[in-house]
Amino acid sequence: MLNVLCVVRGRDPGWSWPEVGGITVPQVDPRFGAQLRAFRTERGLSLRALGQLAHRGKSHLHDLETGAKAPTPETARHLDAVLQAGGTLARLVEAPVDHDAEAVELLARVRASDVSAETLARIEAGVDDLASAYATTRPVDLLPMVRRQLAHVGRLLDGRGTLAQRRRLVVAGGWLAVLRATVHIDLRQRSAAGAHLSTAMALADHGGHPEIHAWCLETQAWEWLTRGDYRRALDLAQQAQRAAPRGSSAHIQATAQEARIWARLADVRRTRAALDRLERLTANLPVPERAEHHYRYDPTKALAYTATTLSWAGDPAAEQLARTALAELDPRGDGGDRPRRSASARLDLAMALLTADQPEEASVVATDAVRSGRVVPSNWWRAREVLRRVELTGTAEAAAFREAYEAHRPAR
Repeated sequence: MLNVLCVVRGRDPGWSWPEVGGITVPQVDPRFGAQLRAFRTERGLSLRALGQLAHRGKSHLHDLETGAKAPTPETARHLDAVLQAGGTLARLVEAPVDHDAEAVELLARVRASDVSAETLARIEAGVDDLASAYATTRPVDLLPMVRRQLAHVGRLLDGRGTLAQRRRLVVAGGWLAVLRATVHIDLRQRSAAGAHLSTAMALADHGGHPEIHAWCLETQAWEWLTRGDYRRALDLAQQAQRAAPRGSSAHIQATAQEARIWARLADVRRTRAALDRLERLTANLPVPERAEHHYRYDPTKALAYTATTLSWAGDPAAEQLARTALAELDPRGDGGDRPRRSASARLDLAMALLTADQPEEASVVATDAVRSGRVVPSNWWRAREVLRRVELTGTAEAAAFREAYEAHRPAR
């Protein structure tokens, strides 16, 4: 156990997440926006009027009310004072969470447990429900649900029982911890993500579950890709492939991740080679029962993955693939059943259109993506890259895209 705790505290010399001791992340109650709007309307104030009283922008207040942006504790206290809300808004922005302490506490509870088969089945079903909700639920809404389920697993680990029961709880905790880390990455909460991803890796080792370990490596690869450190991301994606059981979802996803990283490195030959490996791995793969499960590879996503990869590589074939992928995801133009994936597909198409020297349409498509409110903070760099390239062309549509970009950009 001592060695495990050292890993969680970031003392493992092989660990690649940045050490940020003592940093904590505030959590926002999803009801904050509705409560803010209620106080504002009760006092007969428009967004503009409240903005003038509070010295805040109208668009910023709108984002707070809709949940597009999260308030800081200071902003919540200030709006409390302006609206004479008696501290209600401030209480909806929780005290900062010590993620290192929570992560260590979960590992410290890995002792004998005593839970019924029915309880274990419910826990495992809950893990699948949350992993499936990832694709359609905003990160800020999903995070408290994952936290509650993790806390429940932690309480069950305080009981007494068999080794088999203990292992099932440890594995469930491992899946929840890697999911929680992924949500923190989506929210660009890197220190929190590092603490929980480290716990997930330790639980994977305790439970003898190499696929969870591989998903942790793949998740790290994605995080470093979003930060622009492509060589580190590549190393982690290849480590994930070696760690994962052959043909498992983690192995397939890490292969897809490698292809995207080669695309960012502008190595078209290796990009194509990785995509060919991905195609062979998924050629006879059945569609899983829950296609949106984040940790079960859905072969129907292959087209969208290929479109993303080729658009990043600047391959001319990307445009038609991206159009086809978007048409399948969003046939009615309303976001479809997978609004997050639809928003990403629009950014892919915009990038492909820029390669095809069509900046006007690229601007329109990218504007639709950011206005959907479904581009998560960790993916915002893609919108930023499209905007930069669009503005370099001097197209008139760039101004509307810039306005939408500034209105919906997540708070840092």
